[in-house]
Amino acid sequence: MSGARRFAPQGALTMANAAGCLAEGRAAAQEGDLVVDFSQVREADSAALALLFDWQRVAAAAGHDLRVGGLPPGLESLAALYGVAELLPRDEAAVST
Repeated sequence: MSGARRFAPQGALTMANAAGCLAEGRAAAQEGDLVVDFSQVREADSAALALLFDWQRVAAAAGHDLRVGGLPPGLESLAALYGVAELLPRDEAAVST
């Protein structure tokens, strides 16, 4: 997804603090194609998945594409457990190292 902006939340994305990241992700998703890079997220729960799906809806409504990279193993497992892993379009090439 060349030309896409990169949004990289950091630290924890859990029920306790996800609301604080909601607006920032929505704004980024409305501005253009976006890659959400989770490589700097150190703790995540189902709230992080809810954020991703919200941002996907916002991006789609604005006519933009959203991809995800760098999902932590725990979040990958949670997505698989919930049966939604295939709903997260991947872009691992855009992950920071």
